[in-house]
Amino acid sequence: MEPLKNIAKARVLTLKDQVDYQAGQIVSKTLVQNSAVSITLFAFEAGEEISTHQSDGDAFVTCLDGVGILTIDGKDFELNAGESIVMPAHHPHAVKGKERFKMMLTVVF
Repeated sequence: MEPLKNIAKARVLTLKDQVDYQAGQIVSKTLVQNSAVSITLFAFEAGEEISTHQSDGDAFVTCLDGVGILTIDGKDFELNAGESIVMPAHHPHAVKGKERFKMMLTVVF
């Protein structure tokens, strides 16, 4: 298995500080990507979105900063800093920055 990458080890970290906002973009930083798990940090500018798609694994999202809207099976959920939600495998979902929004996405396959 591939180890954690792109992040300091044996050091206390503030996850929201590990990825920066960029005007008009969604920025991502992959920490782990292998056949069992994917962990990625995202920073969404307000209004930026990832369109509806599906995943082969359960996707656990934790809001690190701001406010995002996650749509699962056509239903919207507002996610604020400190809150989490699971987007079930094989269910259509989308993510949008209601305002600037940072999240950690952990997908378990």
